[in-house]
Amino acid sequence: MSKLNLLITKPLSQLMSESKESGGLKRSLTALNLTTLGIGAIIGAGIFVLSGQAAAQYAGPGIVLSFIISGIACGFAGLCYAEFASMIPIAGSAYTYSYATLGEFFAWIIGWDLILEYLFAASTVAVGWSGYVVSFFNDLNIHIPPQFTDATGTLLINVPSAGWMNHSNAVNALANTALNINSLPHVTCVLNLPAMFIVAVLSTLLVIGIKESANFNNIMVITKVAVIILFIAIGVMFVKAVNWHPFIPANKVEATPMAAYGGFWGWLKAYGHEFGKFGISGILRGAGVIFFAYIGFDAVSTAAQEAKNPQKDMPVGILGSLGISTILYILVAIVLTGIVSYTTLNVADPVAVGVNAMGKGMFWLRPIVKIAAIAGLSSVILVMLLGQPRIFYTMSKDGLLPPVFSKVHPKFKTPYVSTIITGIIAMIIAGILPIRILGELVSIGTLLAFIIVCLSVIVLRKSRPELERPFRTPWVPAVPIMGAVICFIQMAALPLDTWIRLVVWMIIGFCIYFFYGMSHSKARINASKKE
Repeated sequence: MSKLNLLITKPLSQLMSESKESGGLKRSLTALNLTTLGIGAIIGAGIFVLSGQAAAQYAGPGIVLSFIISGIACGFAGLCYAEFASMIPIAGSAYTYSYATLGEFFAWIIGWDLILEYLFAASTVAVGWSGYVVSFFNDLNIHIPPQFTDATGTLLINVPSAGWMNHSNAVNALANTALNINSLPHVTCVLNLPAMFIVAVLSTLLVIGIKESANFNNIMVITKVAVIILFIAIGVMFVKAVNWHPFIPANKVEATPMAAYGGFWGWLKAYGHEFGKFGISGILRGAGVIFFAYIGFDAVSTAAQEAKNPQKDMPVGILGSLGISTILYILVAIVLTGIVSYTTLNVADPVAVGVNAMGKGMFWLRPIVKIAAIAGLSSVILVMLLGQPRIFYTMSKDGLLPPVFSKVHPKFKTPYVSTIITGIIAMIIAGILPIRILGELVSIGTLLAFIIVCLSVIVLRKSRPELERPFRTPWVPAVPIMGAVICFIQMAALPLDTWIRLVVWMIIGFCIYFFYGMSHSKARINASKKE
């Protein structure tokens, strides 16, 4: 019977027993380490890129409200993660939580889905890291050959006084000039080598040791948070209140037939006001777009078996990192939109635009901001590359993946094989795929994970109310339901092609599960023995 039961659960008694063991992993992380890991994962592209772009395209100065809305949504999911992480402090994160509550098939779905979050997020941010490094090197007159600085097949145009940029940005840059884009030098990219380089370096660091990786992350977090606070402190003096008016720009008016729009939200668009272009709807759209900025706090839960006191420290790490990051996001958004008009922020480096607007006397801050961005993105890549091997490790220990994924290095005490495999795959992805496709896959994978965790809290509260919960999610089931609903709405708003990629990815995962995972599942094998 157990062979056919897709919803077989892993006994909680077994999980509790495993949580008291390290499984060969070294317990060396404190509450501070876990909090900085979370901050390291969260603060990156969101504050250095998305804040300005979302303000310019969707919400104006009201992007502050977008950050608050998205932060509240993540807060709901974070409270659910904190309950599970304190109760079941296992490295598998949402995969383990769903295995204990919803059953093995859902656990496989979430485990396979988390690859989209951690592995693809590492690749996505590596592409962003590459952009900042190339720009920083250019400032120093060190020029990397352009054909090795972007995704495979990307056409780059050398625009006078602006440098190499992709075709669409080049068209915009030349819109008010007499230059013919076809007359300018152009190259077709082969690989994004800087992105591949940083993944290789950080994967090597993660093989060497979790404590060493955490120390490196602490340095990166201190660097970027210090520069962000410096920007806020100095930027306040250059704020012009006129840039905040109107705080919520009027909704754009566009008389376009509904049939001309695609996507889930097409039916909301009608003659007259356009959904998502400023106004209240723009704030909501902005909240959905900057959701990517909050991805990462859940990665703290993957380090549970390397925490010294997981029951106490995991909730601190998850909720503490989320709270600190949200406050910094809001402050940067307030200052940035106060220094310059939101209409000028649709660029890859909006914070640098803000620094430029402070005047020539503050140009010394520009390279510092770029260094902070590079440090910030480095720590995000590190934590994402830390999380994925530990998902593989736990799935392998459960028999759903081959034993090689749970091998621990005899000296370094890290899951080195899965770390190397993750690093190689992430390198290839970062080298050949564009950031847009990667970012959308990361978002849909993360949102699905959050939904399953929120629902799992409700299920376990009903099925096992007697279990000890060092941290309890407040106002159940209201908080988990709100978290699941908001995450689903944001999933629904993503483009159709992203959903198609998710379905194809899941079909591949189902094939692996039914042809390998089911027959090697330890929970299934143990249940058969008892029968």
